[in-house]
Amino acid sequence: MMKVSLIVAMDRNRGIGKNNDLMWHLPKDMNFFKTSTQNQIVVMGRKNYDSIPEKYRPLPNRENVILTRNTDFKAEGCAVFNSLRDALKAYKNQTDKVVFIIGGGEIYKLAIEQGLVDEMLITYVNGDYDADTFFPEFDESRWSKESVLSHGVDDKHKHSFEVFRYKSLK
Repeated sequence: MMKVSLIVAMDRNRGIGKNNDLMWHLPKDMNFFKTSTQNQIVVMGRKNYDSIPEKYRPLPNRENVILTRNTDFKAEGCAVFNSLRDALKAYKNQTDKVVFIIGGGEIYKLAIEQGLVDEMLITYVNGDYDADTFFPEFDESRWSKESVLSHGVDDKHKHSFEVFRYKSLK
């Protein structure tokens, strides 16, 4: 059975991005993202893909999947789909890899509203960043929650953060 995870970092106001870019520099959280998604399938919206610096596209050592309404869109080394359901259908028999939804805001909202997510890895960044893109609200009573990682402020991390794993109770 295919497992669908979602991975996101958000600020105190659920902010996940501004001007199609990350709002913070947290190397330990970036490493958590990298190691969690390594050798897995990552699904992202086209705007999220465009926000990745060109030298890192496609994300290395991962199968990159891009969602876009543009039927002519192509990206070298990536699979392109026009809907989240079509993308997940293409990987439904995938049992040895996890499908990670990595954003952006619209894709997260769709996945949560449609009940497609088995697990969420959410980094809560202890700061406010005046975001223009947000992570959707979700009913926490439908999820079990456990702490995965906690990191304080230091010379490389301007803000503290904590990562939680939410597992669907459905």
